[in-house]
Amino acid sequence: MLQFIARRLILVIPVLIGILFVTFVMTRSVKADPCFVMLGERATQEKCDDFKKRYGLDQPIIIQFIKYMGNMARGDFGTSIRYSRPVVDIIAERVPMTFELAMFAMLFATIAGVILGVISALRRNSAADVVTMVGANIGVSMPVFWLGLMLAYVFALLLKNTPLYIPPSGRLSSGIDLPQLAAYWHLQNLSGAGKFFIDLLSHSVIFTSIVTGNFRATRDALWHLILPAIAVGTIPLAVIARMTRSSLLEVMNQDYVRTAKAKGLPNRMVVFKHAMRNAWIPIVTIIGLETGALLAGAVLTETVFALPGVGTQLISSILARDYPVVQGFVVVIAIIFVTVNLLVDLSYAYLDPRIRLE
Repeated sequence: MLQFIARRLILVIPVLIGILFVTFVMTRSVKADPCFVMLGERATQEKCDDFKKRYGLDQPIIIQFIKYMGNMARGDFGTSIRYSRPVVDIIAERVPMTFELAMFAMLFATIAGVILGVISALRRNSAADVVTMVGANIGVSMPVFWLGLMLAYVFALLLKNTPLYIPPSGRLSSGIDLPQLAAYWHLQNLSGAGKFFIDLLSHSVIFTSIVTGNFRATRDALWHLILPAIAVGTIPLAVIARMTRSSLLEVMNQDYVRTAKAKGLPNRMVVFKHAMRNAWIPIVTIIGLETGALLAGAVLTETVFALPGVGTQLISSILARDYPVVQGFVVVIAIIFVTVNLLVDLSYAYLDPRIRLE
């Protein structure tokens, strides 16, 4: 097991380098000059030459890439061109919001998708099966931004001043404030990796509210996450439901399942103790793949619901040609995606003892 994990972690390095290099080439292939984007009418050739020299944009791409890799190995992701702030500080501010949204959206998609898929498989060709699969097909076909707008319209406008009202935007209601964990834990003098880690935790509203005992803020934060989580989690839910149905139907036709039924075991035990154990492997694979797609959907969802996450920051940074911020977020998203796939591979050995990772 440890050898397998070590090999996968080593293989992550060339993957990240390849992703970062492609990002480097693509961002710098865009004709728009970041100097003219930032300075606008005030941009002159002399100012732009000084601008490029200050940020190293006057050097060949390969030289810029090598220098960036050397700085990144020391934990330095560069300085934002637009905000003149370290990129690691912007990452620490934005990633927790996207992580919370992705986590709750995936939780919603997995629980609802597996339940609907099991019901559909056990009642094959019934009305429940038809309704579930039709709903799954509709869920896959709905664009994230359209669904987000419709949910906001229904729950924030049509149901306003009713118990079913759900906030359409923002992270917390006005009047609710949370302390910074560095000050709360008296850790103001931290620097480097320790400061980054504490800043990362501080910008997680749910974690900070629980740690500081502000459960009113916890409830409010979860309440604000309902609509975005449903919007971004609907497509993974539909895919998981369809995969659960097909996987469980295939397993239910196996000889060992028929033998378990012939021995007189209760149907619930046959399904959940015997059949689902083997049906989980393709389901877990789909969950891992959909997590990556969910991160892409979060970009649109955060824009629709005005959430201060990676999506909104990434869009504004791309439009402003803020190369260091775009590259930093690409690396973070790639690391998350690779980590999820590693966890999926490790889960195979737990779900099926016949699989040996070594």
